[in-house]
Amino acid sequence: MAQAAQESEEEMTMNALSTLPRNVTCLAAAIVICAICGNAFVESTATVRGSPAEVTTTIAHAAAPAWFGQPEPAVLVD
Repeated sequence: MAQAAQESEEEMTMNALSTLPRNVTCLAAAIVICAICGNAFVESTATVRGSPAEVTTTIAHAAAPAWFGQPEPAVLVD
């Protein structure tokens, strides 16, 4: 009985050690992704105190919808 418990403990240790590089790689990737996203957010929202805000004006033209068929919606009657 003691030998079986010892083998399972050794097996668990080996499993933990075999997955360690994968876990460390995933952790490093998550840290890099968070750093890139965080830096992008900070750069996009950063302004110098007291400086005038940059104003951009966009003018867009919306085309009239092109309806096919009847000019008014059909009415369903029971």
